[in-house]
Amino acid sequence: MNEAIGSVAFEEGEWAVILGGSSGFGLATAQKLAAHGMNLFLVHRDRRAQLRRVEPEFEAIRARGATLVTKNADALAPERRLELMDELETVLGGGRVRVLLHSIAFGNLKLLAVERPRRGRIPDGGEALAKELGIEVNQLKGAVDRLFESGIDELEGLASKPEYGGVLDAEDMARTIYCMGTSILDWTQDLLTRNLFANDARVFGLTSEGNTLAWKGYAAVAAAKVSLESVARAIAMECAPYGLRCNVIQAGVTETPALAAIPGSTQIKAGARRRNPFGRLTTPQDVANVIYLLSLPEAGWINGEVIRVDGGEHISGSYV
Repeated sequence: MNEAIGSVAFEEGEWAVILGGSSGFGLATAQKLAAHGMNLFLVHRDRRAQLRRVEPEFEAIRARGATLVTKNADALAPERRLELMDELETVLGGGRVRVLLHSIAFGNLKLLAVERPRRGRIPDGGEALAKELGIEVNQLKGAVDRLFESGIDELEGLASKPEYGGVLDAEDMARTIYCMGTSILDWTQDLLTRNLFANDARVFGLTSEGNTLAWKGYAAVAAAKVSLESVARAIAMECAPYGLRCNVIQAGVTETPALAAIPGSTQIKAGARRRNPFGRLTTPQDVANVIYLLSLPEAGWINGEVIRVDGGEHISGSYV
């Protein structure tokens, strides 16, 4: 992303607080907002090896003239969150938080029960094809999997099926719902209590099509997304008198580290590309562009919405 600060859309003392700001939607939004004059307070959680990838991204933002403060910390730990609030209050120096983006992707991707074959399942087409070609099925499977991973989506039916680890329990579910869902409320309430929000502030959460569709291994994350949407509606209604607008972005299938962690992500991407009217995945930049637009004064009457950013993926029933 090579945007330089030119078209300044935000006032000098306005800040964005981004939770999960070192990759994916969080980083892309930081880049976009910084390019239009927004100061940034990014909270991320990365190991030392990951920091080698992250730091050049941060330096590139600073090189374009943006004010950027980064904190490699656990945004979900109550005591650390309060420490971060203290640090933020000092950094603001009388400024205010214009944007709060909750982009935390930390949850359990486990099945509800041990997987078992479905009755009447169609026989493995790979075995039949290997027999017809007179080659070993493992040889065929290896070639198909490599080609499918490279983006040849038409091979999905012959590719190896995803493998899932473990069975979801109550602790997994509760932790995921908090991390990826209801923790948005803690940050919103703390900023509100400390009077750190701007008069026309925007709070954003992120959801996915898993809020209505069932994907294997996605039950806990889906519950978190639905919980986040519910909390966001409540924020939109109850915090409006304080000047807050709260909306949730439903991105299409996007190539991010969070997606890569989902078992069967290759199949999910293949289906999205085939279904999307534009034949491609959503990008983090697509989402960042919409968050930027919704942060402008002209978008002040949009509140309490789930806004789809997917190029029409959700309305398409066609696999081309």
